[in-house]
Amino acid sequence: MPTTSKLWVRIALINLCIVAGLGTLMRFKIGFEFPYFSQKFLQEAHSHFAFTGWITHSLFFLIVGALRNNLEIINERAYKSLLTINLITAYGMLVSFAMQGYGPVSIAFSSASIITGYVFAFFALRDLHRLPKGHPGKKWVQAAIWLSILSTVGTMVLSQMMATKNYDQDTYLGSIFFYLHFQYNGWFLLACLGLFLDYIKRDVIQLQLAEKAFWFMFLSCIPAYFLSTLWADIPTWLYILVVIAAIGQVAGWSYAVRFLRSNIMPIRSLFTRPVLLVFLVISMAVTLKFLLQLGSTIPFVSTLAFGFRPIVIAYLHLVLLIITTLFLISFMLGTGLIRQSKINTSALFVFAVAAIMTEFVLMIQGIAGFSYVVLPMVKEMLLLLATFLFGSAVVLAFSTTN
Repeated sequence: MPTTSKLWVRIALINLCIVAGLGTLMRFKIGFEFPYFSQKFLQEAHSHFAFTGWITHSLFFLIVGALRNNLEIINERAYKSLLTINLITAYGMLVSFAMQGYGPVSIAFSSASIITGYVFAFFALRDLHRLPKGHPGKKWVQAAIWLSILSTVGTMVLSQMMATKNYDQDTYLGSIFFYLHFQYNGWFLLACLGLFLDYIKRDVIQLQLAEKAFWFMFLSCIPAYFLSTLWADIPTWLYILVVIAAIGQVAGWSYAVRFLRSNIMPIRSLFTRPVLLVFLVISMAVTLKFLLQLGSTIPFVSTLAFGFRPIVIAYLHLVLLIITTLFLISFMLGTGLIRQSKINTSALFVFAVAAIMTEFVLMIQGIAGFSYVVLPMVKEMLLLLATFLFGSAVVLAFSTTN
């Protein structure tokens, strides 16, 4: 099975079905009686499999595809093996976390996943170095891979705490947010932008805008981690650095938007109108994300945000569902990896609407929580939306490739 095989795409979308199915099951357990499985264990299986089995798997084969399109020779056997091993670790984490949470087996599979990522990084960074110096997506994907490696420090600390049962609340939260930050804002976001730039590279202009966007977003990404630790008692100098980083992220994205606007005609020629519409929604979501980050530097806002779980969940889903997942689906559809048909386009739209509505309900729930108001039928609405997400993912998975 070569890395060009669309079977990798089908596997990715089946994995998305599993992620959505677990999300639906968790929503059902919240609203109704379902004694089987631990909600905490399901949540851990859901998050680990979403990151490894769905997003990382997709980014892996998309990066390999981009390398193949730019280079005459790549190590197909190595990449095929790494994709396979990554899937094995993902399924291992899916089962073991669902059965035991953090335990010897799940930690072993998690560690194997990290090692697999390191080996993939070695091969991918070596091949990326061979790309022309002026390749617009080269730096983005390189930075994404390095930040992915950096994120594993948080996982290592967390696994060590779980294995030894030696808990420290601040270290525990700090390690979780460290991993999430460099996955969401480093690995996921920069890799997606790099892949997009690679695909449109032949016709683009104003590359200096993309260059400025990269340096602002990359350099501000590392100190921006401390946006996730504003609940802690950080020193004044670090707080000032965090504010600068949040401004830098907004500035970087503004350059990216200017670059996209200056290249709107070639972009329109490469993608269908439905895909372009979803890209527009994703761009608005990224803008909202960076504005929310900037707003969170206000101490009062930060205290409120971190004090209400629905707000945190809404932000995480904004990045995971609307930005990353929608991009991967629409990018695969737009580039022909997913068969362009009415049913698949409709499934994409249903998934997009359900994701947006989920985000809306979570945000309303969080805002209502500020006044300790309990909204009626929220659990039922979120369960219904989760069902739509699952159903549209199933359609994409089983009606997807040529």
